[in-house]
Amino acid sequence: MSGGEIAGLIAASAFLLLVIFLAVPMLKLGKVLDETRYTIHDVTKDVSPLLKEATDTLATANKELEKFDGVTSTLAKIAENLAGVVASVTGVVSSPLAKVAGIVGSFGAGRKAKKSAKQKTQKG
Repeated sequence: MSGGEIAGLIAASAFLLLVIFLAVPMLKLGKVLDETRYTIHDVTKDVSPLLKEATDTLATANKELEKFDGVTSTLAKIAENLAGVVASVTGVVSSPLAKVAGIVGSFGAGRKAKKSAKQKTQKG
C-alpha cells in the first residue's frame, strides 16, 4: 500500500465519521420539524372554529349596533320635537307675560310721575 492509498483511506474514514457525526443532529432536526408540522396542524384545526365563532359574534354585535342606531335616531327626533314644543310653549306663555309686565310697569311709572308732579306743586 502506497502513501496515497493510505491518505485516501484516512480521508474516506474521516468523511465517514463526519457523515455519522452530522447524521445524529440531522435526525433530531427532522424530528423537531415533524413535531412543528404536527403542532401547526393542531393549531390550525383549533383556530378555525374560534375564527368562525368570532365572526358570528361580530355579526351579532353589528346587528345589535344597527338596532341601537335606530333607537338613537328615533330619540334624536323625539328630542327635536320636544325642543319645538318647548319653544312653542315658551312663546305662548312669555308673550302674555311680557304684555302684563309692560302694563304693570306703565302703571307703576304713571304713579311715580303723578307723585313727583304732586310733590312739585306742593313745594312750589
